[in-house]
Amino acid sequence: MHKAGFVNIVGNPNVGKSTLMNQLVGEKISIATFKAQTTRHRIMGIVNKPNMQIVFSDTPGVLKPNYKMQEMMLAFSESALADADILLYVTDVVENPEKNLDFLEKVREMKIPVLLLINKIDETDQQHLGDIVEKWHALLPNAEILPISAQNKFGIDMLMKRIEELLPESPAYFDKDQLTDKPAKFFVSEIIREKILRYYDKEIPYSVEVVVERFKEDEHHIHINAVIYVERDSQKGIIIGHQGTALKKVSSEARKSLEKFFGKAIYLETFVKVDKDWRNSQRELDHFGYNPQ
Repeated sequence: MHKAGFVNIVGNPNVGKSTLMNQLVGEKISIATFKAQTTRHRIMGIVNKPNMQIVFSDTPGVLKPNYKMQEMMLAFSESALADADILLYVTDVVENPEKNLDFLEKVREMKIPVLLLINKIDETDQQHLGDIVEKWHALLPNAEILPISAQNKFGIDMLMKRIEELLPESPAYFDKDQLTDKPAKFFVSEIIREKILRYYDKEIPYSVEVVVERFKEDEHHIHINAVIYVERDSQKGIIIGHQGTALKKVSSEARKSLEKFFGKAIYLETFVKVDKDWRNSQRELDHFGYNPQ
């Protein structure tokens, strides 16, 4: 008997979905930073065992869209409700359970197994945790509630065991040696974007998109040319920094992470270009890959 299925991770921003995804898959597939809207796309990570294939899917945090890019991000999250065999709804010990009730309503109506994961339990006490569980049980009465700490790997083995029990019988959906549905270029742009999220303040990271224009690989090296798009000339100046120092730092940190990720020497060239108001342009969003299937 072979089991296989889609296990989709949803929830509001900053509750630890990407950290959880990386723990379950055992690889750094989703970028996880302390800033909201870190994950912009739906990213699959595939766990293969001899008699099982689990296709995990990390999604953007659910939010009320303020511009077109956020509408596309919400569409990625909602598409994860449509094709899940098992849904992991992630919350944490500080968020208001009644945030985004319209999305919760969709989750409540689902006929598949829903595992409600209360993350960051190391940041609270037993009594408060009991109150949170009661509130969530009232909101999602059919969900199975599991307290976890993704950062500290607490409850992850138990969660994995439960997923394996609930997984339906099915042949594999992807090749057994495949780790993700995304191409190598996608991870290059994500790793560069992660460094930008870490090193720049305020709205800069949210106005940035990274496109890999050249990815040439041989046995020992990878040559990469990447373009960092911003919305305004002033942002371009901030990204580059005085005499190019800020961009050099980001590029250097990205190169180190890329070498670790690919296990090869990386030659990375980065350029900064202005693409005015790309977050509200359907044509540009399509070009940058924001088109949920």
